[in-house]
Amino acid sequence: MPVPVPDPSDDALAHSRRLRELIHAQIAEAGGAIPFWKFMELALYAPGLGYYSAGAAKFGPAGDFVTAPELGPLFAECLAEAFAPVLREIGPGAQVLEIGGGSGAFAGDALSHLAALDATPARYAILEPSADLRERQRTHLQARLPAGLFERVAWIDGPMPDDWEGVLFANEVIDALPTPRFVIGEGEVYEEYVVRAGDGFDVTLHPADALLSAAVRHVERQRSAPLPDGYRAEVLPQLPYWVQAVAGGLQRGAMLFVDYGYARREYYLDDRRDGTLRAFQRHRVSDDVFALPGLQDITASVDFTALAEAGTHAGFDFAGYCSQTSLLVGNRLEHRLAAHEAAASDEAARYALRQQAKRLTLPGQMGEAFQAIGFARDVDFGHAFLVGDLSHRL
Repeated sequence: MPVPVPDPSDDALAHSRRLRELIHAQIAEAGGAIPFWKFMELALYAPGLGYYSAGAAKFGPAGDFVTAPELGPLFAECLAEAFAPVLREIGPGAQVLEIGGGSGAFAGDALSHLAALDATPARYAILEPSADLRERQRTHLQARLPAGLFERVAWIDGPMPDDWEGVLFANEVIDALPTPRFVIGEGEVYEEYVVRAGDGFDVTLHPADALLSAAVRHVERQRSAPLPDGYRAEVLPQLPYWVQAVAGGLQRGAMLFVDYGYARREYYLDDRRDGTLRAFQRHRVSDDVFALPGLQDITASVDFTALAEAGTHAGFDFAGYCSQTSLLVGNRLEHRLAAHEAAASDEAARYALRQQAKRLTLPGQMGEAFQAIGFARDVDFGHAFLVGDLSHRL
């Protein structure tokens, strides 16, 4: 039987009310309506009020969702196995850039294992816009890492400021990029806008601009059929610009993105007529993305075909695409699990490790819903994708 979700505290409701008032003010300033992506941006990232900008716990059992690094060290160590050959190939100046560091769990486990693999990066940079999360990451990593490793961690406010070489990594980041929403009406493309409705919000439609219309027509060409009237979904026409921006001056190295989503033909199926937009609060999924702004996450699944196009258009070679299960299995999951089991103190600890591996890899858990895509420039990164190639789906 589902465990009831506790009602938000009075302080949390007051926080949400302040954010709602801010969004209402933005709507009024814009003449009565803002694009949905702008609502999503404010709900998630408004300074001091947005879901990712304020202080409530987000990750782990006490938060709203659990990411793979929060389950334990196996995920980060397997990815460190994938990164290590690239970092060693580049040499002593190689760096790692993590986009959105979460609680810091990934950085701590990955850095520790990279050191064990003799592939310690010269710097481990974390691009984290939330001041609150930065402080949590700093506290966790200072306690987790030896001083010599912790000194290599740096927080940056934007892409690497200079040319650099190394590995860029993002886990569950693209799903939280503010996304436009479109609707097909009588064959034309419309964009969802958000208006005030009493104390809450509602949706209205405006003719889509040229950029959004072109992105939707591009989807239709790959489908080889127009989207039906009434079809509503998300599309990220700005994704190529985002990839170029976060890669910055990456002259040589690899990029790896892990997230939940689909290849384009699976994403835009005729029977998925309302897109993939949803909200998360206390491990529950909701379709009401306007409820309690600031107190729930808002996400949309990733179009991995669009991500493949964005990475290659940014000048990188496509390295591979597979499920999270295949990524971990192909990067020594069995070996890492056995090593931790051998060091475990008792059977309960060994059982917990096996449960961690199952949750990361079983189809009904994270294994198939989450997928990974990689890119490379002047390095070999194909070794990370030797198991379970899904590139034919793109």
